[in-house]
Amino acid sequence: MGYQQNFRVWRGDATGGDFAEYDVEVNEGEVVLDVVHRMQSTVAPDLAVRWNCKAGKCGSCSAEINGKPRLMCMTRMSTLPQGSTVTITPMRTFPVIRDLVTDVSFNYQKAREVRAFVPPADLAPGEYRMQQVDVERSQEFRKCIECYLCQNTCHVVRDHEENKPNFSGPRFLMRITELDMHPLDAAEKQEGIKRPLAAQDEHGLGYCNITKCCTEVCPEHIKITDNALIPLKERVVDLKFDPLFIRRRKKQRTH
Repeated sequence: MGYQQNFRVWRGDATGGDFAEYDVEVNEGEVVLDVVHRMQSTVAPDLAVRWNCKAGKCGSCSAEINGKPRLMCMTRMSTLPQGSTVTITPMRTFPVIRDLVTDVSFNYQKAREVRAFVPPADLAPGEYRMQQVDVERSQEFRKCIECYLCQNTCHVVRDHEENKPNFSGPRFLMRITELDMHPLDAAEKQEGIKRPLAAQDEHGLGYCNITKCCTEVCPEHIKITDNALIPLKERVVDLKFDPLFIRRRKKQRTH
C-alpha cells in the first residue's frame, strides 16, 4: 500500500542552488531511485540525476541520502523513516554539474596516474598461470563498481580540497594493493616500481589515517581498510623504515 513522503532535494548547478521540497507517492518495495523517477515524471521533470543499471552494479546513481553516501538504487524506502523528510543531495566531495549529478573526473585522472599491470616479459598471453590462493587474495578488490562513494566519504579530500592533487583516495590505493598482490605483475622487476613506495610517495597513502569510513559506505562490502589500506601501509613501513630492508637497498644500489 502506498503512502506520501516528503523529499528535500538539492537543486542547482556549479553557480549555486538550494533545496526544493516535493511530496511524492511511495509504494511497497521501492528504492529511492524509483521515487526519484516518479518525481521526474510528476513534479520535477527537469531534475537531473545520473543512473544506468538500477541493479547496484554500474555505480552511477551515487548520492547522499539523509547525509550518508549511498547508491539510490540500493537504498530501500523501507529503511528510511516513514513520515519524516528524506533529504537527497549530490556527493559533496565532487563539483556539482546540475542537481544530483556531480563531476567525478577527479577519479578518472587518478586512475590514469596508477601504473597499469605490467605483464611478465617471458610469458605470452595465454601462458599466465596463477595459484587459486593468489587469485583469492585480490579477488575481493575486483568487486569494485567504481561508484566513488569511498572517494566521496574520505575526509582527506571531503574536508580538504587542497589535498586532491596529492591524494588518490581509497579506491585507487586499493587498486595499487591489488597490483602489488598480483604474482605476475612485473612492474618492479622490469621497471623498478615498488608499488607500496609509489602509493606512499606518489598517491598520498600517508594521508590515510584508517578511519574505515570508506569501508562503511562500500555497497559491495569490500573491506577496503582492513584488507587493502592497512596491508599496504605495513609494506611501506617495511620498505621505508625497517633497517634490514634499508640496508639491503643500499647494498643493491652500490653493486
